[in-house]
Amino acid sequence: MSIKLKKIKRKARVRKKLRSSSAEKIRLSVFRSSNHIYAQIIDDNTGKTLAYASSLNNKIKKEDGNIGSASVVGELIAERSIKAGVKKVYFDRGGYKYHGRVKALAEKARETGLEF
Repeated sequence: MSIKLKKIKRKARVRKKLRSSSAEKIRLSVFRSSNHIYAQIIDDNTGKTLAYASSLNNKIKKEDGNIGSASVVGELIAERSIKAGVKKVYFDRGGYKYHGRVKALAEKARETGLEF
């Protein structure tokens, strides 16, 4: 089995668990590339993105490395989602391990006020 197929299967497994357990269907989705990290608050009932943050923003500097910028993105997404009226979300790690940048983003979002 190829690496790409394994990642698709992991991603589908995570989303399936979220879909079965969530009634509100608002999720915090994370995408991680080799250089940047992106986060979205998505309402699955309407299919719309309510809030968005990424490390592409010029205000976020790479001084602290990727984990530092991921925690800043976590703080930004939490602030923007609370401003949009969303406080409780389901964390969709997108098939990535809960480790490193993904973990830093999630922990900072929790500290800032989001409930998972």
